[in-house]
Amino acid sequence: MTTTSSTSAASSIISALGAGSGIDMSALASDLAVAQYASRLQRLENKSQSLETRISSASNLKAMLLSLSTSLGDRVRMGDLSAEPSIGNASVATGTLSNTVQPTGSYSLEVEQLAQGQMLASAAYGAATDVVGAGTMTIRYGEVAGGVFTEDTGHASVDIEITPGMTLTQTAQAISASGAGLTAYVSNTVDGPRLMIKGAEGAQNGFVIDVVEDGANPGLSSLAWQPGAGTSSLLQESKDATFQIDGLSRTSTSNTVVEAIPGVNLELTGTNVGAPTTVRFADPSSAIRGAVQDLTSAMNEIAAELNAATDPVAGELARDSGARALRQTFAGLTNRIVMPNAAEGDARTLADLGISVTRYGTFEFDPDRLAKTMERDPDGVTAMFTTGIYGVYGTFDTINRNAASTGNPGSLAGSISRYNNDLKQASEQREDLLEDQEVTRARLVTQFASTNTRISSYQSTLSFLQNQIAAWNKSDD
Repeated sequence: MTTTSSTSAASSIISALGAGSGIDMSALASDLAVAQYASRLQRLENKSQSLETRISSASNLKAMLLSLSTSLGDRVRMGDLSAEPSIGNASVATGTLSNTVQPTGSYSLEVEQLAQGQMLASAAYGAATDVVGAGTMTIRYGEVAGGVFTEDTGHASVDIEITPGMTLTQTAQAISASGAGLTAYVSNTVDGPRLMIKGAEGAQNGFVIDVVEDGANPGLSSLAWQPGAGTSSLLQESKDATFQIDGLSRTSTSNTVVEAIPGVNLELTGTNVGAPTTVRFADPSSAIRGAVQDLTSAMNEIAAELNAATDPVAGELARDSGARALRQTFAGLTNRIVMPNAAEGDARTLADLGISVTRYGTFEFDPDRLAKTMERDPDGVTAMFTTGIYGVYGTFDTINRNAASTGNPGSLAGSISRYNNDLKQASEQREDLLEDQEVTRARLVTQFASTNTRISSYQSTLSFLQNQIAAWNKSDD
């Protein structure tokens, strides 16, 4: 393209000379300036195009890595790659994986009592806007059972200030906002508005209400409550959940039971006294087989793009450090230990999942190899598909993060950053050359203008002499 530009500029100069018919000095100046800078501008244009191609190729690889990592994370979090808990009596509880260990086997579950919080209702008021008086309500915590309150001295009491003029509705809002762990609201019952106060689940989260009344604004003492004393009604006592797993009795202050079964959190929702249900775990074999097949295909898409980009002859990133580092990572990926805590012989590499690398840098999936590994170590295979720092997802997430690290000059992101800087410099250099070209053109126009004036003068003199000679010749005749 440099030769073409120079030839075009030269042709324009010749045309401007007009083969003796007169010179367009302005056009000549422009053509000379263009010809002088054409080759350097073309080199910068070629460099910019090359940089843009490299940026596009590296960005495409980085995007493919992000897509693979994100897709794996979504697939793992969806749960179909793990042995999800299944409860025979769905009304009793729901289960979720805690991802601490991979659960196996089956367990019996019998829920005898759900955890519940204390519920207290005041006497009826005339309206929710009634003023309740003023003073301090003190909430003390402990177990309320059989008409007796046993205080939990380790649970600090909470004071709630009720100021003069506060209505029943405002008092409910103050209790809820106090940080006492209570929820209060006004219930418009058939008897009139009543203040409902609810405590947290668990036997030790019961409560009593002591009141120190402001003598100038009486009435708050009607909200005081102790078992057997006060005008409020105890609607429900606080209780712990009680249940059995494999016949062994357990308790929980909440219906959310963490690690009720190793690797499983349970949310208790109902009781089944005398009729235990079974907690089992779905077989993820089919889902894992499909996931490994999909993973192999995705790895091949990236490998094909990577191999083309780093081809020593035609690759845009043949000498790019980030692309070459990524290619080395992919080359050793199948034998990389992704489960460092797994014992020798257990599932811990992509090769154990049936993925192998060919001599062409592509990947193959052997379902028989995966089947043998799952038969030998089913828990280990399932454990490889978690959202932890180890395993299949953790491995590709790390590769993606490394490639996207702009602080690492040897990463794809580092290469993209470097190419963008080079592209910016090339653009600035081009702008500088164009400015220099314009300065040169202006200078030449000024110089040629003077020359044009002299030529015009010479032509005028020449014309006079020609006319004079012609007149002489005519007189001789």
